[in-house]
Amino acid sequence: MSLARPTSGRAASRLVGAMPGWDRLLVMPQLSARLRRSSSRPKSPKAIFDRLDDTPAEIVTELGETLRQTPLGVALTGDTTRYSGLARSIGYRWFTDPATRTLYVADDHAFLSRMFASGLRELATLRGTGSRAAHCAELLREESEEFRRLWDQHEIGIRPDQVKRFVHPEVGVLELNCQRLLDPDQSHSLLVYTAAPGSESHERLRLLSVIGTQTLR
Repeated sequence: MSLARPTSGRAASRLVGAMPGWDRLLVMPQLSARLRRSSSRPKSPKAIFDRLDDTPAEIVTELGETLRQTPLGVALTGDTTRYSGLARSIGYRWFTDPATRTLYVADDHAFLSRMFASGLRELATLRGTGSRAAHCAELLREESEEFRRLWDQHEIGIRPDQVKRFVHPEVGVLELNCQRLLDPDQSHSLLVYTAAPGSESHERLRLLSVIGTQTLR
């Protein structure tokens, strides 16, 4: 619109980026043991998603529309499947609904604005003038001065950071590692969020799992 911490540092990031599909999960300590114990390998992101009941995760479309969330995913960001129309896209909401930005640390907002504009430009180019992505970009150029300015800069190739910083009203800031597992057949992605073991965010994520969906926004 990016699963746990790999091993560490840039070498680990390169390792994860080079591993094909399913096997990326095997460098994720919190998830690999559970998947290895399974009698059969999960064959798709959706099959993996069904085993992540105690981990924040979501399945999203290429336009950033959330299709499914785990319970802890809902506790982290609220129910992002509830939207309709183009508001289902986080990139569209980013420029039209100020509440969307409250989920992220303010220092990251400028980068995220550039990332969403860049990603939409790439997708609209890929899918063509009659696509939903192109329609979304057209509406945003009409509705958002910030988006219009960024669109006119013609930036492409801006990728999400592996670490995302979420702001939760009950537990505070969570720095979570995020990686993406793509289902190329449907252009859907599985996003899984985990915290580095022993970190303050790890403890806050554990607290969030206790609070659960009682704090949904």
